[in-house]
Amino acid sequence: MKIVISEFMDGAAVARLQQSFDVLYDPALVDRPDALGPALASADALIVRNRTKVDNSLLATGAKLKVVGRLGVGLDNIDMPACAERSIKVIPAIGANSQAVAEYVIAASMLLLRGGFMSSADVACGGWPRGRLSEGRETAGRVLGLVGFGGIGQLTAKLARSLGMTVTAHDPALPDSAEIWGQVGVQPSSLDMLVMGADVISLHVPLLASTRHLFNGALIARMKPGAILINTARGGIVDESALAAALREGRLSGAALDVFDVEPVPAANPFGGVPNLILTPHIAGVTAESNVRVSQLIADQVSAYLLK
Repeated sequence: MKIVISEFMDGAAVARLQQSFDVLYDPALVDRPDALGPALASADALIVRNRTKVDNSLLATGAKLKVVGRLGVGLDNIDMPACAERSIKVIPAIGANSQAVAEYVIAASMLLLRGGFMSSADVACGGWPRGRLSEGRETAGRVLGLVGFGGIGQLTAKLARSLGMTVTAHDPALPDSAEIWGQVGVQPSSLDMLVMGADVISLHVPLLASTRHLFNGALIARMKPGAILINTARGGIVDESALAAALREGRLSGAALDVFDVEPVPAANPFGGVPNLILTPHIAGVTAESNVRVSQLIADQVSAYLLK
């Protein structure tokens, strides 16, 4: 049986797959659709990250496909109904990168609340912005609002509470009576109350029709003055132009985006010259450790599915 891997995967996990399967591992395939389609013609399994678009046209080239392994948790790049119609199993790496994402959120929160960690260029050039940077805020005592309270949100809440933060969360899928609220020590909240009361808001929801541009200009305007917005979930949940305007006008004191409407970000974008903004290339869930965990989990589960 043949497995095609179109994006980067931990080498040890690839080697394990090669012991039992014919493996085509080419992380550049994602950028070569003319080669990816023919490669799938004889494939039983496809393993991807978030950039490979597993849509009808790609699936049509893989008549033998039985399973798609996703090196991550988001599934918006995979046409789930089309896979179901073809009886193709989709396996995400649930939980394997949660620690990496949660740590990213906490690190970005602390950096942006304190506000002094982006002064290296000034100090190296002889500047001494001590007065301007002496009004940074401590993390303890701040309110973290989580939009979405699944596994990553819950782990983020635990880390935040260990630092002395109060945590609220909004998740329509979880009733207020759910035991997890009390187990983690988090207060359920309406979206409006969360937005108006949180010092830091972190997004942990999938990209759906109902969440596209959920944080639009109107909702961003209702955020607490000086608040911080962090998006490690999916591009498209935040209206990027509205966020850039809020930062330029000083209504928000900072933001961190790891995901974007279009990836890679095009040269024509709203972020040029925007203050107090951290931009990273969709790596919140990718660390040396999480790459090993994610890759091993998908290798094991794809193997088990093919060999059952």
